[in-house]
Amino acid sequence: MHVDPRYSAKLGLSLSIVYIVWGSSFMFTKIAVNNLPIALFSAVRFITAGTVLALVARFWRKDAFPRRLIDWRHVAVAGFFMVFANNGLNAWAIQYIPSNESALLNGTAAFWIAGLGVFGPRGHPLTRPAVVGLVIGFAGTALMLVPKGEVHAAGLLAQLAVLAACLAFSLGTLYYRSVDTQVGSLMFMAMQLWFGGLMLLAIAVVHGDGAHWSFNIAGMTALSYLTFVSSCLAFSAYGWLTRNSTPALIGTYSYVNPAIAAFVGWEFLHETLSRLQLVGMVIIIVGVSILTLPGGSLTDPRTRNEPKAQ
Repeated sequence: MHVDPRYSAKLGLSLSIVYIVWGSSFMFTKIAVNNLPIALFSAVRFITAGTVLALVARFWRKDAFPRRLIDWRHVAVAGFFMVFANNGLNAWAIQYIPSNESALLNGTAAFWIAGLGVFGPRGHPLTRPAVVGLVIGFAGTALMLVPKGEVHAAGLLAQLAVLAACLAFSLGTLYYRSVDTQVGSLMFMAMQLWFGGLMLLAIAVVHGDGAHWSFNIAGMTALSYLTFVSSCLAFSAYGWLTRNSTPALIGTYSYVNPAIAAFVGWEFLHETLSRLQLVGMVIIIVGVSILTLPGGSLTDPRTRNEPKAQ
């Protein structure tokens, strides 16, 4: 099957942005939660990013704001799952576990996305190479999750919170794929960030986070990166992938990001990995390669009869 070169280039660029930026975001999140109140920092991040993206979508892309009540409901539901639940739980949990462990646990989102992605009007059946790639990726992820030392119960709740965050993000991703909306993809992502940020702001107000805010260099640097690079740039790339690629291919970010996060955490936060975890990283890359080779999951969905966003 012929694949449009322009589609392939955009696909490769979007994947690279999501891999690198979100892989490094675990380190910046760790820095941010150690220097700023969690709910308020998260709210500022997403409300700011949502506002910036909405202005870009409106005045550069000429996208209209949502007009129908059903579209407002769609962005609110997606914002709850993909921003409020996913990022809120992840930010809270990373206080208690290393950034590389958080990244490894986030790898489970790939299995939810690929497995649940066979359902719905935009569902994709898993091809044999995709199944092989997912199995290999699962094996690599399992090796990376093997603890380096003794197992401690202190971080158990945080680990469960990250797993719940992965499920929420996967549900939000699949929900967005299935809805019929008249809102452009960039505007949809902007409103989604904005709604999720407002939900987090409500938590911050109730918790009294404003009294604990301080303008320190480390925290503000991390906040700036997470707002403009992770939320604006990478979230836009992920939104395009959600509507223009297969669930199995989308899920590959959950394999690559832990490897990048592990390297960044080792280089800058002095976090280490065991030999088994390093082997797992290599196995994960093999699984991703199988998924992204022609005949695996790299097919242009525009060549199939699927519903399109309006």
